[in-house]
Amino acid sequence: MERSASLVEQLKAVSDPRPGEPVYPLVNVVFMTICAVIAGTDDFVAIAKFANTKKEWFAKFLDMTQGVPSHDRFNAILNAIKPEEFEPMLLQWITQLHNVADGQVIAIDGKTLRRSYDAATGKAAIHMVSAWATDNHISLGQTVVDAKSNEITAIPKLLEMIDVSRGLVTIDAMGCQTEIAAKIVDEVADYCLAVKGNQPTLYEGIKAFFLDHLEDDFTRIKVSEHHTKETGHGRIDERSYYLCEVPDDLPDAGRWKDLCAIGMSINNTQRRKGDEIAVRYYILNKVVDGELFAGAVRDHWGIEKSCHWQLDVAFGDDQCRIRKGHRDENFSTLRRTALSLLKQEKTAKCGVKNKRLNAGWNDDYMEKVVFRAHPSKAYLLLRGDGS
Repeated sequence: MERSASLVEQLKAVSDPRPGEPVYPLVNVVFMTICAVIAGTDDFVAIAKFANTKKEWFAKFLDMTQGVPSHDRFNAILNAIKPEEFEPMLLQWITQLHNVADGQVIAIDGKTLRRSYDAATGKAAIHMVSAWATDNHISLGQTVVDAKSNEITAIPKLLEMIDVSRGLVTIDAMGCQTEIAAKIVDEVADYCLAVKGNQPTLYEGIKAFFLDHLEDDFTRIKVSEHHTKETGHGRIDERSYYLCEVPDDLPDAGRWKDLCAIGMSINNTQRRKGDEIAVRYYILNKVVDGELFAGAVRDHWGIEKSCHWQLDVAFGDDQCRIRKGHRDENFSTLRRTALSLLKQEKTAKCGVKNKRLNAGWNDDYMEKVVFRAHPSKAYLLLRGDGS
């Protein structure tokens, strides 16, 4: 069944935390908040001021009979909405407006919201595990790592929340676990997992294999390889990627579901102060060519540059002091939603920070961001047919 791109329809999956007949429709609160975060606000007072300033613009799309909620109302509602309902709802809305391409790299990685800790109550800073579609620059979802757990248990939960089918899932060494590899395959996706010392038998076996065959330049076996050289920022980066089928005698190979390839990347960075060489190893459940393997390895770090770094620099993610109740988690979801929408808008030739300013100043540009190529259908995208 085709899902609706209407925000109202998507909000039916969210339990309205307010008793009785609420004064302000939930779609108003959510849409105003999304637009305010896109435009650069980072607290509830600023959200309410932005919404009051843009009241006439919001009236083009929303029933503004009751006006704009106070900052306390915005605060209370965002605190009470269940994150496990709120985040998937916004994900559904975004993916209906921006189709996620099949076969692309889906990078999964963790990030701590450092200022979300609360010394007064003893609440630890929340740690999120996120999935990022590297081609589309869309946040596919996130989940909070339980305070008494770690990313190893959070990643399978995230894989159940999002659609990774027909994608290539990349995870760093923390996620290199047999259960996670099996879960990815069960979700009809492929995996490319970094291998380090937390899997010592596998790691040492892959390392010994590649060291052996590097000595004679892989003359004894079939290898897919890819090489790149980049110059800039006062350094030269030479990268080499090698992918081979799993050898029959690879230690520990039998524990990994559908494992059929192992890979190695070598990054030689030349600077004035000297050279740095980094060697990494990988396991895959699919044999691909060297260029595709290289792309998967490089694209994985897109979640750091295009998502986490942008959230910190353009959205102040690490510095956000919102911390009580569900506010911190829901606001983190809003920031990722805003970043995804801004990344999809291509007409403004500037960075995310300046796109946010532009959206706050220019109503026409805000419509391009939130409705993409469908500003004339904005009412339907918000309300749906028959609302």
